Amino acid sequence: MRKQSFPNDYSHADSNGWLAFELSVLRRLKFDSIANPFAGALNLDTHLKRWGVRVATNDAWQWASTKAVASVENNIEQLTEAEVESILEDAYVPGHRLRNEALLRWLSEPEAWWFDNVRSNIERLHGRIKRSLALTLGLAVGDYAFSFDEETRHLRQPLTRVFRRIWEALPPPIDNSQQNTSTNKEAREFIAEQHTDLLFLRTPSPVHSGSSHARRASPLAWREEWVRDGDNFWNEFERAQIGRLGAPVESKHQYLRFIEELLEAASHLPAWAIAHTEHGFVSTEEVVETVRRVRPVDTVYTKDFSELTGLRAAIITAL
Repeated sequence: MRKQSFPNDYSHADSNGWLAFELSVLRRLKFDSIANPFAGALNLDTHLKRWGVRVATNDAWQWASTKAVASVENNIEQLTEAEVESILEDAYVPGHRLRNEALLRWLSEPEAWWFDNVRSNIERLHGRIKRSLALTLGLAVGDYAFSFDEETRHLRQPLTRVFRRIWEALPPPIDNSQQNTSTNKEAREFIAEQHTDLLFLRTPSPVHSGSSHARRASPLAWREEWVRDGDNFWNEFERAQIGRLGAPVESKHQYLRFIEELLEAASHLPAWAIAHTEHGFVSTEEVVETVRRVRPVDTVYTKDFSELTGLRAAIITAL
């Protein structure tokens, strides 16, 4: 198996440096509730739960919203040992035909059967949160499997053992005594329904319209195809994003217009924090001017990560 790299799934927020920068800015603001339309890796949202903040999180990618159900919406539920046994029952036993044949694009046949059977077994669990917890564990097993290449593959442990070890190492859920929510909607639709103190918008890295199908060939796509139990959703998924932030774009002007339209949809929220990474396509100054067309800008915080990543980050507040 070739070692895979994970294209932009908001994974820059996973690094301790970026997360610390975001949290340091948010500590300066006064808010008891937050709406995050592009949840991605979720580290920020789970930290905010520890602050007692009510979190409303969303992502158009179903794998990301599923993880949010498990870690953000969930305050108390955990998988029991009996439920783990049920999930792993006959995981490696091949059947007549794979339910999700798209798995063979990513995995060897024995591995494809493991993930297919585990995905089927998860459906027997009772409750949305329990299923999301199990799917999140399965995604972690997938990340583990994809982290090996041909030279290191012999070091990899059986997937069932990895699933158990990850489950055993899980910390208890964070109970912030709030009704946190996770949804799987287009960002503007999500924002229009929110009544939180703060919008936290992490601008997604732009994808050129000519390379939109590259998303179907990335491990990000593997996550989505496993959670959705197939690959027949792509055309509908991409049609739903047309003309919205997160969709492939033709130009810088179009990308900035998508940001502006989302902020207009968030005009009823009293405070905004817009996190932007300079990726060579749109500058921080251009994003600031876009925000100013909708609401006066309060402060622009910047952080230089160029020595580590070659990137610079900014958070723009509009209160």
